[in-house]
Amino acid sequence: MATSGTYVTEVPLKGTAEKHFKRWRNENHLFPDAVGHHIQGVTVHDGEWDTHGGIKIWNYTLGDGTQEVFKERREMDDESNTMKVVGLEGHVMEQFKVYEVDFQFIPKSEDDCVCKITMIWEKRNDDFPEPSSYMQLLKSMVVDMEDHVLKA
Repeated sequence: MATSGTYVTEVPLKGTAEKHFKRWRNENHLFPDAVGHHIQGVTVHDGEWDTHGGIKIWNYTLGDGTQEVFKERREMDDESNTMKVVGLEGHVMEQFKVYEVDFQFIPKSEDDCVCKITMIWEKRNDDFPEPSSYMQLLKSMVVDMEDHVLKA
């Protein structure tokens, strides 16, 4: 059996959990303009931008400059400000049988929150590296999106 694991990190953010969650849940079309160094394009493959179960295709660049494509399905829980991303196809899925990421935006004060990122993964075989570069990309996207959320 190939290696599997879970990564968890928390990113402190200025601004309300609701504002951050709204950007990540409903406004992915803004990502190429807001964080173009990470995301070069995102398109809806099935559903709408904010559809539970909607499928999107992302063009992105990892920290080492590698350009990749990722096809995902979204699941949303508005009560807990949580969005789950389930990997379907693309470069990530060539290496992983399971690739799921939860983004939960948790209020900390009136004007501050934290984004808890939980990544669950299982490699196709042990020759592939753990997905630490993907976790770093997600963490960087959350950090870099903060200014754009605050200006909205």
